[in-house]
Amino acid sequence: MNITRRQLLLFFRLSRPHFLLGGLLLYALGVSIAAYLGNTIDSGLYLLGQAIVTSIQLMTHYLNEFYDTPTDNENPERTPFSGGSGALGPEGLPRRTALYAGIAMLTLAATFVAILLVRSTTSLLAWLFLILAFFGAYGYSTPPFRFINRGYGELIASFVVAGFLPAFAFSLHTGQLHRLILMTTVPLIALHFAMMIIFSLPDYATDIKYDKRNLMVRVGWKTAMRMHDAAILFAALSFLVAYLSGLPWRVSLGTLIALPLGVAQIWQMGRIQRGQPPPWKTLTWSALLLFSMTAYLEWMGFVFS
Repeated sequence: MNITRRQLLLFFRLSRPHFLLGGLLLYALGVSIAAYLGNTIDSGLYLLGQAIVTSIQLMTHYLNEFYDTPTDNENPERTPFSGGSGALGPEGLPRRTALYAGIAMLTLAATFVAILLVRSTTSLLAWLFLILAFFGAYGYSTPPFRFINRGYGELIASFVVAGFLPAFAFSLHTGQLHRLILMTTVPLIALHFAMMIIFSLPDYATDIKYDKRNLMVRVGWKTAMRMHDAAILFAALSFLVAYLSGLPWRVSLGTLIALPLGVAQIWQMGRIQRGQPPPWKTLTWSALLLFSMTAYLEWMGFVFS
C-alpha cells in the first residue's frame, strides 16, 4: 500500500507532537532534582525512562483520538489543544488507524519496560509510579474505565502528568523520594488542572450535546471556572509554602515570573463569566504557557542552582 505525503502529515497531526514536549520537560524536571541533590545520572537509564514515558504518551493520544473522534468531529471550536486533532474522519485517516497506532505504542512501551526490568535494579517506588502513571494514562479515555467521563479524569490526568511523571523520573535515578519533589509538583498539579479546565471550555457545548460526562459538564461551566481560579490561587500559595519550607530561591524566583500570567488568566475567565466573547485560542495558549513556563523555570532553577 502506497502512503501519500498527505497521510503522513495527517498521522503527524494525529500524534500531537506538541504535547510530547511536556513529557520531555517534566521527566527532565524530575531528573534535575535528582542531580541537584548530588545523584549521578546514568544517561542510558535516562533515555530508557524517557522512551517509556513518550511511548505511553503516544499510546494515550492515539486511544483518546480513537474513542473521542465521533464527538470531536462535531466540535466547531477546535483549538490546537482541545477538540481532538481532526486527523480522523471521512476526509482524513480511517478511525482504525488510531487504534492500531495505540496498540503499537502499547507494545513498544511494554518492550521498553521489559528492557528496564532486565537492565537495572529499579526500585519498587519507581515501579509504583510507573504503574500508576500507566493506569491513569490508559484509563483516561479507554473503556471500561473512561475516567474522562466520570468527572475526575482531568484531576487524574493532572496527577499523572505533573505529579507521577517527575516522581517516576526522580525515583528511577535515586530509588527514593524527597520533599523537593512534593514542593515542586504540587503547584504544577494545580496549574495543570487549571489548564485542563480551560482546554475543556471550547468543547463544552459539544460535550453537552453528546452527553460526554466530563468535569465541565457535570459541575457546569461557572463552577468549573471558579475551580480554575481556585487552582491557580492554590498553586501560588503552595509555592509560597514551599519557599518558606526550603525550596531553592532560584526555583522560587521563577514562579514570580510566571505569576502575572496566572493573574491575567483569572481576569480573562472573569470577563467570560460577565458575557464577553471568549478568545478560545488565546485562552488555551495562555493556559499552556502558564503551566509549561512554570515547569521550565523550575527545571532551570534546579539545573543552575
